[in-house]
Amino acid sequence: FMPKNVEKMSTNYSPNFDLGKRGKKNIKYIIFHYTGMKSDKLAIHKLTSFNSKVSCHYYIDKNGKLIQLVPDLYIAWHAGKSYWKDDKSLNNSSIGIEISNPGHDHGYKVFKKKQIECLIKISKILIKKYKIKIQNILGHSDISPLRKKDPGEKFPWRFIANKKIGLWHKLNLNKCNKLRGQKNSIDNKFFFIKLKKFGYFVNTSKKNELKKVVTSFQRRFRPELIDGKIDKECFEIIKSLISGK
Repeated sequence: FMPKNVEKMSTNYSPNFDLGKRGKKNIKYIIFHYTGMKSDKLAIHKLTSFNSKVSCHYYIDKNGKLIQLVPDLYIAWHAGKSYWKDDKSLNNSSIGIEISNPGHDHGYKVFKKKQIECLIKISKILIKKYKIKIQNILGHSDISPLRKKDPGEKFPWRFIANKKIGLWHKLNLNKCNKLRGQKNSIDNKFFFIKLKKFGYFVNTSKKNELKKVVTSFQRRFRPELIDGKIDKECFEIIKSLISGK
């Protein structure tokens, strides 16, 4: 499948995928990742190496060029242990897109304009082809908050949400600035109830895990301050996301 409107897509097939084909209706999610590696060469080698046991469907290199590694209807190995709402092991129901970026361990960079332009094009094609809901476009850290940070706080979620790719809240910047850092007067358990309703995996019996989940939420929806603390801004953001207001 060669997507229209995406210039010069090439293929570099990975051996890392499930042999059984899935139906179009099984594809519910798009998951964005960064590579977390120092170069395209190293990242592509890993994603196409039999021993690595990882892969993705699409790869966007540092210059915004698109490469297909696994055809859409095969299950690629990109999500790992993951949860969203009632779904587990999201490899089965998702398409994974890796974007070249050294990530938090190797000098995390702002994503390049050409990369985001390519991402928007391929995402729009996939959304239309598989009828993917806007709320089912997620980051790896959304579905695996205890172990992943990608695509991270420099990923332009607000910008792509304006292109109808992924959700963003409806609060204005002035309100956000006023609420940021203000102590929340409502019991935190209500925040976690809403977070779980939205889709995040929340295990309230494990207090040490809760901060990581809040941090992942902030990376996605409040990148200006990632401290793992539930302030008034965080509470208003999750309320806005759930109500759509």
